[in-house]
Amino acid sequence: MYRLYYSPGAASLVVHWLLIELDVPHELALVDTKAGQQKSPDYLALNPNGVVPTLVVEDQPLYEAAALVLHLGDRHPQAGLAPALDDPRRGAYLQWVLNIANTLQSPLRLWWYPQDIDGERADLVREGARRRIEATWDRLDAHLAANGPYVLGDRLSAADFYLTMLMRWTRSMPRPGHTWPHLGALAQRMKARPSFSTLYEREGLTEWA
Repeated sequence: MYRLYYSPGAASLVVHWLLIELDVPHELALVDTKAGQQKSPDYLALNPNGVVPTLVVEDQPLYEAAALVLHLGDRHPQAGLAPALDDPRRGAYLQWVLNIANTLQSPLRLWWYPQDIDGERADLVREGARRRIEATWDRLDAHLAANGPYVLGDRLSAADFYLTMLMRWTRSMPRPGHTWPHLGALAQRMKARPSFSTLYEREGLTEWA
């Protein structure tokens, strides 16, 4: 049994989505981030970074969204969402998950929280983040055009779930990720999965449905 500490629409979304997709037993623990619950002593004892997600696996709390994506894919090989160690696509899979984390999730955090870098020049920080994000969308869309329809070609993987979550995060940006043609096609394909509807129902989400 997994226990996921989550906040609707946050980085925990991809972990929650994968738990549903994998159809494995899990329970949810809502973290009220608006009330600052993620900074409480009890939560910090699980995740000293004070953010979601945290996934408790066999009584061990684990965190970092990208790490949890990789971990769940490997723990449930029957779902086929992670290439095995001897699969020729394994290296590309690891590359893309970590690349998505570094080139999208990191600057997206700066877009939403520019004060983490420089509160007095928040507009400049946000503009720099926007340029990095859009350059990454250019590159990913070109990759899908040449090698798609999924990140690993014709094989669905956990990387596609992660990438779709981050497209959702850009829905209110000047140019959302799904407006690139091949990324948009991937988003539509992923949102058509039954697990996505279940995810939205459980988290009480409606936007970008």
